[in-house]
Amino acid sequence: MKDPDLSFERAAWDEGYRRVAGVDEAGRGAWAGPVVAAAVTLPAECPDLAPRLAGVRDSKLLSPRQRERLFEIVQGEALSIAVGVVGPAGIMAQGIGPSVRQAMGEAIDALQPPPDYLLIDYLRLPSVAIPQRSITRGDQVSLSIAAASIIAKVARDRLMVALGHAFPLYGFAQHKGYGTRQHRAAIAVHGATPLHRRTWAPFVRHGEE
Repeated sequence: MKDPDLSFERAAWDEGYRRVAGVDEAGRGAWAGPVVAAAVTLPAECPDLAPRLAGVRDSKLLSPRQRERLFEIVQGEALSIAVGVVGPAGIMAQGIGPSVRQAMGEAIDALQPPPDYLLIDYLRLPSVAIPQRSITRGDQVSLSIAAASIIAKVARDRLMVALGHAFPLYGFAQHKGYGTRQHRAAIAVHGATPLHRRTWAPFVRHGEE
């Protein structure tokens, strides 16, 4: 698989935009915990940026150790980084799609300096009044979206480890709230916690899409 590059960013830079932010999320399909979005603005037209971000790609293709290492590299190279978080209560109240968009909006709003163009993995954000491009599998082709995927994933994993200290019987530090056999067994024995999205499987027959 070809590594993500700066083709989409360069296209926006060529149109005169200078603060192009990649946006992605983590935690969409988990049974427990928040959805976390990240927005990452890379410096425009930095000639050696791609080599300095070597290894940055879709976070799902990386090991936890690789993600942690690249998280630090992205932090050192990015012009700006921000995250947005929507917890289980918000997800149960409004559904996962609106929750992802809310988290993305919060991350974008928190960027300083503010972005003037957005590259977003898969989604569009009609309520965000910034020029934007939705890219299918954006975390596999756009370097800024791939960077955002790593920031979102590591931020969420760290949060789940911290939250898991309050619920040591569930193994949140291992599965991060996703639907593993260990997680299902813990729910069967101990029931749901406040971290669980109780409108989702395995609490109902069919979880949200």
